[in-house]
Amino acid sequence: MAHVRQKFFDEHAETGSPLAADTLKQIGRLFDIGTPLTGRPAEDRRRVRQAEARPVLDELAAFLDTTLAGIPGKGDLAKAIRYARSRWTALTRYVDDGRLEISNNAAERTISPLAIGRRNWMFAGSDTGGERAAAIYTIVESAKLSGLDPQAYLRHVLGCIAGHPINRIANLLPWNITLREQG
Repeated sequence: MAHVRQKFFDEHAETGSPLAADTLKQIGRLFDIGTPLTGRPAEDRRRVRQAEARPVLDELAAFLDTTLAGIPGKGDLAKAIRYARSRWTALTRYVDDGRLEISNNAAERTISPLAIGRRNWMFAGSDTGGERAAAIYTIVESAKLSGLDPQAYLRHVLGCIAGHPINRIANLLPWNITLREQG
């Protein structure tokens, strides 16, 4: 949704379009609904989103469709509307799944350093090498998100995994572990 919002923001900044401004207000309402839900259980978030965000999304969809029908099809506003409507299923999925966020900005900020070095990944050696690099980056970033020092986490897991029962491997996931050794 942040990408959709950015397209309407750019259009409003360039042209002062009142239609883009109205769209931004409606998108803002969606973000406002989500703000107090931060940190709440997924089921609570889903329930509130169903009750409060779903009607706003339905209103926004109708507004976008009506607006698109009445504006020039090649303009930037029409492109922004088509961008939003062509991704509507993905944009609204968060309403039915409380684990999802309205925006993927946090994930994008996390992978930004990797995207900056994207050209270097062409030299991972092979598809398998690229997949292994992706797996390692996922483990490291998951450790960071869980408040762990990635080196200490990896040292701990590598030190105990050989003797760890396979049926309890989930105990070694970053969000299931507490390390005494930090720093």
